[in-house]
Amino acid sequence: MSRTNWCQPLISSLLFGAFLLSNAIPSLAIEQPNILLFTADDLHAESLGVFGGRPLDLTPNLDRFATQGVLFNRAHVNAAICAPCRAILATGRYSHRSGAMGFMKAREDVPDIVTTFQQAGYLAGILGKYGHSTPKNSMTWDYHFDQKELGNGRNPELYYQRAKTFLERSKREGKPFYFMVNSHDPHRPYCNPAKLTRGATMPSRTYDPSEVHVPGFLPDLPGVRAELAQYLNSTRRLDDTFGKVMQALEESGYADNTLVVFISDNGIAVPFAKCNAWFHSTRTPMLVRWPGVVKAGTRNDVDFVSTVDFFPTFVDATDVKSPAGLDGRSFVALLKGESQENRQFVFSQIDSKAGGDAVPMRCVQNGQYGYIYNPFSDGKHWYRNNNEGKTMAAMQAAAENDAAIAGRINLFRYRVPEEFYDLEKDPDCLHNLIDGSEHREAIESLQAQLVAHMARTADPMLKAFLNRADRGVVDKILLETYGPPKPAKKRRNPRKPKQDAGKN
Repeated sequence: MSRTNWCQPLISSLLFGAFLLSNAIPSLAIEQPNILLFTADDLHAESLGVFGGRPLDLTPNLDRFATQGVLFNRAHVNAAICAPCRAILATGRYSHRSGAMGFMKAREDVPDIVTTFQQAGYLAGILGKYGHSTPKNSMTWDYHFDQKELGNGRNPELYYQRAKTFLERSKREGKPFYFMVNSHDPHRPYCNPAKLTRGATMPSRTYDPSEVHVPGFLPDLPGVRAELAQYLNSTRRLDDTFGKVMQALEESGYADNTLVVFISDNGIAVPFAKCNAWFHSTRTPMLVRWPGVVKAGTRNDVDFVSTVDFFPTFVDATDVKSPAGLDGRSFVALLKGESQENRQFVFSQIDSKAGGDAVPMRCVQNGQYGYIYNPFSDGKHWYRNNNEGKTMAAMQAAAENDAAIAGRINLFRYRVPEEFYDLEKDPDCLHNLIDGSEHREAIESLQAQLVAHMARTADPMLKAFLNRADRGVVDKILLETYGPPKPAKKRRNPRKPKQDAGKN
């Protein structure tokens, strides 16, 4: 046999093998787990039926989804404001570690989750909250639509169509995906059937003030009920949107190989929740489905998990190489039903809010207690945010004849430097126990945990905490960290607060 004839069968076999391998690569890539992170905007955890919410039929799609995976009862965001929370999701770092201490960009040298997944061959897509979820200029999504192209983030059918298009592209390109889907519901402006936001659609059901269950941190007033009824409308539309995105995922054929996580970026946008550090500010209704890994219909009532853990968890779940410098840690072990040590505490913070006003807060919680340090509270700083709406207007009107409500408003406006709550007995944080002697040991224990955390993460507020008895030193540290205070806006007549326009 000649050399040419002898080699021909071998060459043909090698070429055929290479052909098979090249065609197999996309299929192998598709077998890598996909990630779908769905976020609600300003959702009260206890609005979901599976978290004890009322009315019971408010969130049928989410309640059904909860039966297919695991419910985390001790999940929190680390910053209860939209953009800072989403920067933590994107960077896996606390705000002061990434530079995104409010409505500002993270440093360019900080690794981000989108680039990390793209470098591993993933397709990265996002629907809604595009600006707030993109904390670096160099962080570019392969596929994105912002709120204007999604009925102001309030049109379930448009989410369905855009999700289908992205999933079809993933299949066409043979790539696994990281897909962040962000509803703009139930963010303000709430769904008023008589005046829908442009491009928005009606929810599958609307609600009456008589059906409202007023959270315990708010007074039960007619004006509060009227506004919260519209919040329920928005929450129902959120559930409609979630259901449509899950429909698109099922139809794509990817559902069995996709890790789906549902959370809210912070608590409800009313006084004493969003943009603060209280229990209902940071608690998030976290649901996770991962077929073949997560046991359906389970719940975790023991372990604290938080948004800083998502980046390390997602790279762990997909075997994507993790960048250095992440502050959180993977909870894949918990998803598999295994135990994990050192999940007894969660840390959260506020730095600057919308408009640039620095109102730093630092909080540590465990299963029973919560401790908050408010370095901005000096008895003069008048706190406000754009989440007050008709609820605060109703409270201010009632405060003229109700000393208890007046006291609550005063606390909201001025705070105190330190707060301590028994969260088992008082999750609404109505009774500050910081000055009592009964809980001194528990207070000092949480203070020690907070100091250790602040030292570990090089938090600039550590020095303020250690010198909290000296107002002059604290003010100097605030100036060095956040710059000069923003000029105080003229305070409006408390009986006629300006209604927010829905901006975060």
